[in-house]
Amino acid sequence: MEPARAGAFAALTAFLCWGVFGIYFHALGAVPAAEVLAHRIIGGALFALLFQSAWGRLAEIRVALTDTKVLRGLLGSSVAIAVNWGVFIWATANGRALEASLGYFIFPLISVVLARVVLGERLSRRQGAAVALAALGVGWLVAVGTGLPWVALVLAVSFGAYGLLRKTIVVGAMAGLFVEAVVLVPLALGYLLWSGGGVVVHDAAPQVIALIAVAGPLTAIPLALFAYGARRLRLSTLGLMMYINPTVQMLVAVFLFGEAFTQAHMVAFAAIWCGLCLYSWPSRRL
Repeated sequence: MEPARAGAFAALTAFLCWGVFGIYFHALGAVPAAEVLAHRIIGGALFALLFQSAWGRLAEIRVALTDTKVLRGLLGSSVAIAVNWGVFIWATANGRALEASLGYFIFPLISVVLARVVLGERLSRRQGAAVALAALGVGWLVAVGTGLPWVALVLAVSFGAYGLLRKTIVVGAMAGLFVEAVVLVPLALGYLLWSGGGVVVHDAAPQVIALIAVAGPLTAIPLALFAYGARRLRLSTLGLMMYINPTVQMLVAVFLFGEAFTQAHMVAFAAIWCGLCLYSWPSRRL
């Protein structure tokens, strides 16, 4: 298979996996979000370690743990991804999956703003207009009385911060995931000990145990596929494909979870989609 085609297949698989992730977390709705997050952190660390070991890449982990600059960056990205994971898990289990999908639609535009604020990159008129349209969409949801979509904003900002940090850290996807997860493992274990093991230990339904057991692979495999695809695709192609994830999330929220897609959502999503189209449009045409 040609590198570009293999990369496109890998990236598509990753985005589809992330798109249907809500189904997995919705099935774990009876387990507190903090407990699911703790198991996801521990499982992600174990799977990433096994992956690196199987491919003979443990040296990448040693380098990441001994390089002060890399380790400092991964400490920051670990906080960002933990917030992102935790809020997404909670939102999916509490009827806010549609709002969560909104966050990942906003994410590319938040990334532009973060690049301007943190890296000093200039916004083009096209990018500025795209961000303004997204802001209008969010403002509309607030204005019509549905309240500030804090879930969407936290997810967009946390994932944008994660992407910004990882952009500046020279480390492999799995090695980085291991370090990010392993620095959070003490907190995850502490929570599980404090809660006496939580629901998984005291109400050990077979289906719950089975779902928790695959938390690590489900966390790590899409990330590995995404990293594989990102190295073989043009950035513009990858950027357009990223919209598959929130689109699938939205469809799952509405058609599987039965969440209401109101007129207010329609107007807000339309404004954000217009912003995304403007942002993605080839600059040479404007």
